[in-house]
Amino acid sequence: MLSAEEAKRLAGEGVPVEAAPGSENRMAFTIQVPVGVVAAISPFNFPLNLVLHKVAPAIAAGNTVVLKPASTTPTTALLLAELFVEAGLPDGVLNVVTGKGSEVGEWLTNDERIQLFTFTGSVEVGLNLKQNTGMKKLVLELGNNSPVIVDHETDVKEAAQVIAAKSYAYAGQVCISVQRVYVDEKIRDEFETELLKAIEGLNVGDPFDDQTDVGPMITIKEAERAEQWVNEAKEKGAKILVGGSRKDNFFEPTVVTNVTQEMKVVCEEVFAPILSLISYNDLDKCLKEVNQSEYGLQGGIFTNNINKAMKAARRMEVGGIMINDASQYRVDLMPYGGVKNSGWGKEGPKYSIKEMTEERLVVMNLK
Repeated sequence: MLSAEEAKRLAGEGVPVEAAPGSENRMAFTIQVPVGVVAAISPFNFPLNLVLHKVAPAIAAGNTVVLKPASTTPTTALLLAELFVEAGLPDGVLNVVTGKGSEVGEWLTNDERIQLFTFTGSVEVGLNLKQNTGMKKLVLELGNNSPVIVDHETDVKEAAQVIAAKSYAYAGQVCISVQRVYVDEKIRDEFETELLKAIEGLNVGDPFDDQTDVGPMITIKEAERAEQWVNEAKEKGAKILVGGSRKDNFFEPTVVTNVTQEMKVVCEEVFAPILSLISYNDLDKCLKEVNQSEYGLQGGIFTNNINKAMKAARRMEVGGIMINDASQYRVDLMPYGGVKNSGWGKEGPKYSIKEMTEERLVVMNLK
């Protein structure tokens, strides 16, 4: 619906070329034209919503689409394509290709007919696309290790409850799940107590059960990776406050402290129900530490001090910052995208359509 509405707003602007000497009889304006063929490569974690974030704006902008869904979740994309056909979408406008990402991705990057790639996934694959697609346009939504700051001027209990919910929902398999929590030393003990209470109240289990807060990870292999990262951190001196255990592809909600910037659970995208708890005593120094990350998708700060909130908004190197909320906030209409290794370009229907069109200048020489 949002993309359909934005399609009605595809407009250019008048360009006053007649103001230039010798152009008194000329009139100019711009129009937005489709780029042509869009290749959309989507991840497993939101197999409907994230597909629609690519397909709907592309079609609304007048493009055709080749969709490559994640190998682990192709069925949703295929069913969606059937619905588009039933709704009257002409043949050939939406084309779904399934298979291994490495094989299909290579085939797509070598096809000269494709004019734009929109990809959500790992930094490694995003970098490969950037290096191998030449002058083609790119929209990349890549990794993240979301930071959230908890200032002493806030409701500590509420902050702990929100962070617990938004660290472990979907087993942490969300690009903007809370991963690094920086807590003012003045409230460190109080926050830790409230956080552990909130985690104790989470239900781990079957995702089809409405009472479940934390479900399984996508594969046993990914759960084993998460377990390995926590064990590596522990071997290097980190302390596990809660969790840290795995059963099949279920990984317990985990809090790790005494961490360092070099540990994988801090500096890389964990994409698992793992949270690192870090103390700070100076907001300026905290923001510098936050910005040492190679990622910058979304972050957050809990504070009732407007000056601190705006300082974080100006200095935190992210594509979006949430005030008095955790990093895991997204609605479909907002601009969504990161800086540094977190990506290139913006999603959200209005912003995606802009990425998926070209501005063309029209100049009329009036007699």
